[in-house]
Amino acid sequence: MAKPESWRLDAASYPVCIDFQTRFQDMDINGHLNNVAFAVLFESGRVLLNREIRPWTERPANERTMVAAVEINYLAEGNFPDPVQIATGIGRLGTSSWTIVQAMFQNGRCIATCDTVVVCRTDGQAKPLRAEMVAELEQKLAKPF
Repeated sequence: MAKPESWRLDAASYPVCIDFQTRFQDMDINGHLNNVAFAVLFESGRVLLNREIRPWTERPANERTMVAAVEINYLAEGNFPDPVQIATGIGRLGTSSWTIVQAMFQNGRCIATCDTVVVCRTDGQAKPLRAEMVAELEQKLAKPF
């Protein structure tokens, strides 16, 4: 794993930051947040970003978005019962996909990063993103993008 770029370790680089409470069930046998908990917390941050970009009820019926790839880099241990902050933004815009970049912070330090590729399909096929969607995604670009 390559060390994340320094901007990825700063919550101020992301346009959306949300606090989540960790749960007892998130712990592994060593008393640390387990890998599934990291994935679930990042997913919660992604869903809230997507809902800010465009509510589900306002999307065309023939348009579907789906996760194509997820990469989580674990940088430090997380602990219960301390809450975490999930920082989320758009990292890259492609023709029919985009990458959501995220970082997880606990007690002021970055404990993980996550990159998720989301693909948009229209009528069951990869087609260029609608101009309206591109404009909405651009409003949530992470810095330095």
